[in-house]
Amino acid sequence: MRTVLLGAPGSGKGTQAENIVARYGITHISTGDLLRAEVAAGSELGKKAQAIMSAGGLVSDDIVLGMIEERLVKGMAAGFLFDGFPRTLAQAEALDVLLGRLGQPLDVVVFFDVDFDEITRRLLSRGRADDNEATIRKRLAVYEEQTAPLIEYYSRQGRLDTVKGVGGIDEISARIFAVLDRFR
Repeated sequence: MRTVLLGAPGSGKGTQAENIVARYGITHISTGDLLRAEVAAGSELGKKAQAIMSAGGLVSDDIVLGMIEERLVKGMAAGFLFDGFPRTLAQAEALDVLLGRLGQPLDVVVFFDVDFDEITRRLLSRGRADDNEATIRKRLAVYEEQTAPLIEYYSRQGRLDTVKGVGGIDEISARIFAVLDRFR
């Protein structure tokens, strides 16, 4: 099973990713974890990423996709789960090209449908220093501008399944499992 979790910050992707990985035995691919691992390993991609991050920049899509490709080439027989990637249309298109070249196209994209009032409430309740109303509004505006267009992109491909992301964790998991069980 090859899948992407799509949704706004605070929609529950991280929480549900753990449940999905545990149930299906697939590999959770976090681009942040990949970046940290490459930097720690001192790889060529890690050195490039470290130089950019040290200067306060964002690591380019080319570097991130290179790290993803290396991870995918190592093999993941049971499948993989992307959480927090892709975030832009350009990343989604590049990921599709990469996965097509590797013969591992996405099976499904699970979109967490949660309204922004609920997301704001969730993020404020976490108590993190950077989770204040102004920061949350900015993060949601960036999501709306850069990531929300992926809903239409994957819908046109026939890969998008929408799951209502409100309720108890187990209740939401059951909705997700009902979608993913089709791809076992």
